[in-house]
Amino acid sequence: MLIKKTKSLCPVCNSVISADIVEEDGKIWLKRSCKDHGAFRNIYWADPLLYHRFEQYEAVGSGVLNPQNITTSNNCPSACGLCSNHRSGTLLANIDLTNRCNLDCDFCFANARACGFVYEPDFNEIVRMMELLRAEKPVPTPAVQFSGGEPTMRDDLIEIIKKAKEVGFPQVQIATNGVRLASDRGFVQNLKDAGLNTVYLHFDGITSETNPFLKTHVKAIENMKSVGLGCVLVPTVIRGRNDSQLGAIIQFAADHIAVVRGVNFQPVAFTGAASDEDLKNRITIPEVLAGIEDQTSGVIKKDDFYPVPCVLPFSDLVEAYTGKPQVRFTAHQHCGAATYVFVTKEGIVPVNRMVDVDSLFESIEKMAETLKKGGTINKYKALIEGVKSMHDSVKKGEQSNTAEFWKLIGKTLIGQNFDALREFHWNALFIGTMHFMDRYNYDLERVQRCCIHYATPDGRLIPFCTYNSGPVYREQVWKKFAKPIE
Repeated sequence: MLIKKTKSLCPVCNSVISADIVEEDGKIWLKRSCKDHGAFRNIYWADPLLYHRFEQYEAVGSGVLNPQNITTSNNCPSACGLCSNHRSGTLLANIDLTNRCNLDCDFCFANARACGFVYEPDFNEIVRMMELLRAEKPVPTPAVQFSGGEPTMRDDLIEIIKKAKEVGFPQVQIATNGVRLASDRGFVQNLKDAGLNTVYLHFDGITSETNPFLKTHVKAIENMKSVGLGCVLVPTVIRGRNDSQLGAIIQFAADHIAVVRGVNFQPVAFTGAASDEDLKNRITIPEVLAGIEDQTSGVIKKDDFYPVPCVLPFSDLVEAYTGKPQVRFTAHQHCGAATYVFVTKEGIVPVNRMVDVDSLFESIEKMAETLKKGGTINKYKALIEGVKSMHDSVKKGEQSNTAEFWKLIGKTLIGQNFDALREFHWNALFIGTMHFMDRYNYDLERVQRCCIHYATPDGRLIPFCTYNSGPVYREQVWKKFAKPIE
């Protein structure tokens, strides 16, 4: 059954071709045919019911007001910049600080060690990239992540982080393998003092078989805890290698809630160093969520997860209340999924056990609509009616947790004390999954709504999956600004 038409890539020649998203054999597939290389059918989404549920949250954004490139639709994705076709602003920007690395992982999407040259933009180039992101309209990019390669191999990383804070990024992160963080506590303290908010720590499992660097990661986590620097565990999920570790990784995170803020599972993308011969190891978001449900004995259920655009009512509410443009989470509904769980003395309690999430979203949406009508009376009427409606969405029976939830609502919504969110997150664990694309499951519709972009030294902002797949922008950028190996 045909669900929708889109455009994709030929996995062989990378040419843009028409594609169909279809439901067949109890799964969702991406089908297309290249005139030179024949027909292809690749898995898109393993659970039709979840696919159609997430489809209900579709929200197409209006893009940015100052794109770097004005183009026509038939140039996508070869004219990224961002271009005028792009439908989402930048929620998280990646800046590759180097392609040097002190490890050699066999599934690295950057494949840094195999380049044969060094890519390492200088400090001023990095500053210009950050300024470009903060100049984005109508909303400046709120978060930047320094990546690579291994960003901790930069001698000036501390100065770069300080500069990121200086130019106005509320959220500054690094994506790291943790090697240097494990060996140098003083360096971790310097990262915290410079203004680093979060460490994205590569973490593939809790056994030496699934995670050869487990001891290193544990030591890095201990060092981060000692200085009060939070981290998110980022497992690359590969079928047959570590997909049996999903529940165990979540439990590890819960056991280290004082420092671990979340787990962001990333199903493997077959790009960079990942071999095309291993396509049998593909795992999709619904299979990851089903694995979590099974491995947590149903404590966390597949239906507890929601797609990224589900939080748009909150943006609408704040925008209507303040009259100012807000960050809008208009990523494609099939790019990722997430939920929150509370870590209590009794164990893990998903937020869905405390709150009727659908009802809460509906209440927030109604509040926003009322506020849009304008006037002081309407504003307070919306708040009063909205809070009552939100109260009805909070479930009974989990009294201690319900009290904590209303403590959060009271301080943030009514008291405008957004520091309360930190208190909330201290006992809450984010659990998400983001499936980046490769040339086998490449959907142009997803690319045009991507919210995670790479900044490049030549003044472009390129969607994550275009940068790492398709027209191979990463290689083009790195080679253009390559330096000889010393």
